[in-house]
Parts: sequence; C-alpha cells; structure tokens
Amino acid sequence: MTLVLGAIADDFTGATDLANNLVRAGMRCVQTIGVPDAHLSLDDVDAVVVALKSRSTPVKQAMADSLAALEWLQDRGTRQVFFKYCSTFDSTADGNIGPVADALLERLGADQTVMVPAFPVNGRTVYQGHLFVGDRLLNDSGMQHHPLTPMTDADLVRVLGRQTRHPVGLAARPVLARGTEATRAHLETLAAEGVRHVICDTLDEGDLEVLAEAVVNYPLVTGGSGLGQALPAQYRRRGWLAEVAEPGRLAPAAGSALVLSGSCSRATLGQVAHFLERHSPDSPRGFALDPLKLAEDERHLAQALAFAREALADSGPVLVYASADPERVQAAQAALGVERAGELVEHALGELARTLVDEGVGRLVVAGGESSGAVVSALGIRQLRIGDQIDPGVPWTQAPLPGREAPLSLALKSGNFGGPDFFTRAFEVLP
Repeated sequence: MTLVLGAIADDFTGATDLANNLVRAGMRCVQTIGVPDAHLSLDDVDAVVVALKSRSTPVKQAMADSLAALEWLQDRGTRQVFFKYCSTFDSTADGNIGPVADALLERLGADQTVMVPAFPVNGRTVYQGHLFVGDRLLNDSGMQHHPLTPMTDADLVRVLGRQTRHPVGLAARPVLARGTEATRAHLETLAAEGVRHVICDTLDEGDLEVLAEAVVNYPLVTGGSGLGQALPAQYRRRGWLAEVAEPGRLAPAAGSALVLSGSCSRATLGQVAHFLERHSPDSPRGFALDPLKLAEDERHLAQALAFAREALADSGPVLVYASADPERVQAAQAALGVERAGELVEHALGELARTLVDEGVGRLVVAGGESSGAVVSALGIRQLRIGDQIDPGVPWTQAPLPGREAPLSLALKSGNFGGPDFFTRAFEVLP
C-alpha cells in the first residue's frame, strides 16, 4: 500500500501532535517509535509519523536517523514527506532543523522546501519572519529559559540562517493574502534565485490553507502540526485520500490513571499547580521528584514508587513530577550538569512507568518531549494508534503490550500544550 504522507518528527510529543492533526483531518495514522521494521502493516493506514529523538542530539546523529526514516518511507512509496519540528522552532545552537532539512532535500533531489512552524490555534504565529507565542515574541515567551534548547531570537530567518549554508527567504503575509497562485509564484521566484528554505508567515487557518495548496506537490515540507492539519484536504482534492469514518477510533480504556511530568514549561507548571490544588488538599495525589536527591541514591525513586502505589490504590489519577521553576532547574543543572540532571529525571520517569504499568496502570499521561521519549523507551513501545484529541496538539493513543488484554492508553503532551486542567480532564474525555 502506498502511503499518502510520511512524516519524520524530531521528538515524541511533536510526532503525536502532528499525528493528532492528521487524524482530525481524516487520515488514519500510526506513529512509530524510531524507524519501524519491515513488518509494520499499512493495510488501513494513510499516514505514518516516525518519532525520533533528534531535536537535541548531535547534528550528525540527527541527520543519520532522519535519513534512515526517509529511506523506510521511500520504500513504501510515500507521496509526500513532512519534517516535523516544534511550533516554537527550538533546536540546539548547531541545528538541528537546518542540517536535517538540507540532508532530506538532498536525498530527495529537491531544490526547495517551506518552513511553517505556526500553529495558530495554539497561539503560535509568524509575522515578518518573527515567531510569536500568544502576544509575546518567542524570546520573551518562556522559551528563552528552556533547559535544553533555549530560544533567545524570534527572527526565524536569522535563526535558520545560522544553521544552513544555503539562502533562507521569507514568504511574508502580504503575499499569502493574495492567495495560492501568488504564493506559489513567489516561491518559484525565490527558488530561481537559489533560496532553498522559505520561512512562511502564518497568522490564521486561512494562511495554512493557502500554503498547503501551494506546496502539496513539494517532495518535502517542514513545519509544525498546523500545516499537517491543512494538507489532507489537498490530498482529497487530488484523489489521493478517501473519506474515512472515525479515523481516530480506539478501544475502550482500562486500568488506573497516572501522570508523569518532566516538562518545566510555563504551561506544564500551571497544570501541575492546578492538579495539586484540586486533588491534594484532601489526600496527597502528587509527588515531586528532585534531581539532587535522585543523584544521591535509589531511595528517592523508591519513595516515589511507594507513594504512587499507595495513591493508585484509591480512585482518581496520581501525579509524579519533576517539573520545577527555572531557578530550581538551573540550581540542579549547576550542581549536576545539564545532561546529568536530565538523564536522572528521564531514568526515574521511565522506571516508574515500566513498574507501574506492569502493576496495572492502563491510562498514562506524560508531559514533556524528553520525558515522553524516556517513558516510551522504557515501556518498549514501538508504535501507537492515534485517537481523538484531548486539547489542540494532544490526542489519546493506544499501544498493545505483551501479556495485557487491553492496550495501554497513552497521551504524550508537549510541555507547552494543554489547558490548565489538562492532567485531570484528559482522563474525563477518554472513552
């Protein structure tokens, strides 16, 4: 079976974010963890999203992993390839968005791609090449404090220009306002001038629709999940995609409910506070992980596990979190090193997930891209079926696990996504 769309995502929650929007737009979608094996069935699948951990890895590794994913997708006759990164365009100082995009373009033999990180429904917009989060420039949105990929410049043309040796151009809002033909002509003009990467202004869903129509025949498109939501309509117009009833239908959920949070974004900190305020006054339902204590010995992790077991014996969700304000995160990183502090938290969350799922947790929410990667790896999950949306960018998914009759219901939440009540409401909307 030929895939309509094959996506390569630079982290796990970003992959789920894109897969969610594809399902909402009518595509049957599977997310794989890493490059899938040759035996993945595509009988009822329109799109595959390959989730990598390439956002913060060394550039050469990110390029190699992305090219391996591309080879797998090309072997399945994929019509269009989508390189998915975060709607906040965050990456390391050396990349990895520019180098990966260059490598994919070269392997595909393509001359140009677009960069469309915007996700207007979640407050991510681009104007005159500058990325906004709500009404704040990216570098004043909290992303400047990200522990792994701090973003201190909102000018995406300038940011990307530091990551690639090829020219970077801009498709500004006045061009998009003139419609698809004007946008396509502008892109062709830039291509004739040797511009390989085009940052695209995007203020609303209408801009995404214009861009999707203008680039539907590009071998490679790149961006956030907003563009992913706009593309399926164009595939249908070309007869590539059939109408499907309930593309996000999942099996009934079963088992106790657990939240594991490693994200330190403003949104997640608010969600942690909301959960604790709602649940903990009567009986404690939240446990705070401390990287400094995790570094001392195994007792702190054992305390977290004991707390979770006792709390899970009662009804209602339980939260274990390493989310903390920037000052506490910086203190831990100063004492342990950035990499070591992150590894300690990821290992702890992975161990908690593995043990507690084995003991009966069947509904699991994970907050943060690195945390989600650690949890999914610890559980040995290789693919996820994508279900219906909880909040913009975050769907429920399900994964079969050996020895379990019911699949594990799993929500992987990007740190910045979700409303204040996400950790509670997610379980209320689960079928």
